[in-house]
Amino acid sequence: MKKLLLTTSILVGLSIGLFAQKSNKETSGDKYYDYYSFDKAVESYLGAKDLSMEGQRKLADSYRHLDKTLQSEAIYSRFINNTSGVNADDYYQYAMVLKSNGKYDQAAKWMEKFKEVKPNDLRAKNYAADNSQLTNLQKDDGKYKITHLDVNTADEDFGTAYYKNKIVFASSRETPKLIRREYNWNRKPFLDLYVSDVDHDQLKTPQNFSKTLNGKMHDGPATFNSEGTFMAFTRDNYTDKSKDGVIKLQIYFSNFKEGEWTAPEAFALNNSEYSVGHPSLTPDGNTMFFVSDMPGGFGAADLYKVSKDDKGKWGKPENLGDKINTEGDEMFPFYQETNGEGILFFSSNGRLGLGGLDNFFVPVVDNGFGKVRNFGTPLNSQSDDFALIIDDKFGKGYFSSNRVGGAGDDDIYSYELLKGLEVGKKLKGVAKDQSGNPIPNVFIQLLDESGNVIDTITTKDDGSYTFLVDSDKKFKLVGTKPSYIDGDSLTNTFGKDIVVKADLFLTKSENIVARKVLVSEDIKVGVDLGKIMELHPIYFDLNKYEIRPDAKIELDKIVKIMNDYPDLVIELGSHTDCRASKDYNLILSNNRARESAAYIKSRITRPGRIYGKGYGETKLVNGCACEGDVVSDCPDSEHQKNRRTEFIIVKK
Repeated sequence: MKKLLLTTSILVGLSIGLFAQKSNKETSGDKYYDYYSFDKAVESYLGAKDLSMEGQRKLADSYRHLDKTLQSEAIYSRFINNTSGVNADDYYQYAMVLKSNGKYDQAAKWMEKFKEVKPNDLRAKNYAADNSQLTNLQKDDGKYKITHLDVNTADEDFGTAYYKNKIVFASSRETPKLIRREYNWNRKPFLDLYVSDVDHDQLKTPQNFSKTLNGKMHDGPATFNSEGTFMAFTRDNYTDKSKDGVIKLQIYFSNFKEGEWTAPEAFALNNSEYSVGHPSLTPDGNTMFFVSDMPGGFGAADLYKVSKDDKGKWGKPENLGDKINTEGDEMFPFYQETNGEGILFFSSNGRLGLGGLDNFFVPVVDNGFGKVRNFGTPLNSQSDDFALIIDDKFGKGYFSSNRVGGAGDDDIYSYELLKGLEVGKKLKGVAKDQSGNPIPNVFIQLLDESGNVIDTITTKDDGSYTFLVDSDKKFKLVGTKPSYIDGDSLTNTFGKDIVVKADLFLTKSENIVARKVLVSEDIKVGVDLGKIMELHPIYFDLNKYEIRPDAKIELDKIVKIMNDYPDLVIELGSHTDCRASKDYNLILSNNRARESAAYIKSRITRPGRIYGKGYGETKLVNGCACEGDVVSDCPDSEHQKNRRTEFIIVKK
């Protein structure tokens, strides 16, 4: 049931569109399939003399939902090469079934086919980006220790939640009831919430969590704030069903008052036409991550976030976007934080994994999310692995799985992280002016060593920003704000530090009273600086911005001056010749200015005292213009004079 967001079907009279080519048995199978009675659907489809392409697809899918992946593979293999009726999702589902059966090489073949037919699908893009990591995901390198729990039964046990010093989970285990109700999907009882004591990571003596909250249909999983006084949980819509006769999931809230849980309060977003469920509260209970198949998402089930306002009212939900969601299912979110650092855990069958649902985690930062990572073996397997939670020390926790070797259905496992989470590193800094005051609302670009923009963020009111990045890489930060000269900084993530500090300095342009000190080949720095030094122009190769060896000689002179005069502030103005477009030349000159400034910054005290600015071809020193219809006949030696850097004293 987890595969379809725990939707529940009720067999009621409903008009089903009939197709002339379908037999009565296939039509009957379709009816059972539409109401998630997959065992009866299989029985009907197998009783049909001939099945249409749609019937074969639904038979394979029914087997898949019943976790009978070998039978599902056999059905897919019969029709997957039928070019007249197979669609892209058939390729994808066949690949997923092959993975569940451990046939990764064959699965890769059909994922390549899926990518070829549907290249813009997020699942195809994720596969293309991450497929090289599949071999590593299959290796058990001793990072995790997992334990199957004694509390598991032959029924469903899954979806753990921290509740004070106990664990609450959902289970369909048999309990004495006057009337036994069964879920169509698996013919098991409906879910209830149970609470257990914890003894050395084992769960002991499970008890009914609340007779008031556990009703006649699905109730659970649940989530709690850190104090255990406020909860959110999933339950069936007891009062309404959708237009197609399916009961959707809803989220309800309850508060612990005077020794008992209050009557459930419905989430404002509940809707009879789509499901919302699998809530996860932040420790303070003021933000909630959840799952929904509401219109406007990326796939079947997407992850969303919603927060309370100052009056305690839930606001507008926010889809977590395509960095997290795919056209597949993203489910079972869990958010944990410690020392202000947050990580979101979730399950997905739309990302590169080992089979079925896999457990993933992603760091949470101001501007969204970092890199999504798959836990790999043995927290993930060929089967469904989902609903992972972790303690606030990021050391151990629980997850659920229907893998081979369990008690029968979905089971709960405990795990311990033996080597910690590999979440990469953080670049943290503050955008400041020349006096060291923080600057809010600065647009920061993060560039890799090739100059490609890999992320952006706008600074907070205190000027701060944070980027999540990979280890052992070089980066450049560029800050931009109206009325300020752009600032930049080079940094890297080599070494053992998890947090790398990288501040940016910007100068307010309206405060600059500039005086040019280098305008030609043979200019001397003004005598009022108490220093006379001969300088020569810094030249660049055509279409290049790398610092040439001859330029380093001149830049080293500037380094010496700035170290001798610690209050000196200089702007480097870079220029191009006229060849190429104005826009291209402006970008090229900016790159030249920033590279020149970066060279000096790394060699002086208080590197914020120097910055670069590009002027493109707007300040040619000769008549070598060539824009539009004008064709310059200047030799390269004359164009070279325009490819220069000038130095401007801003403050002395």
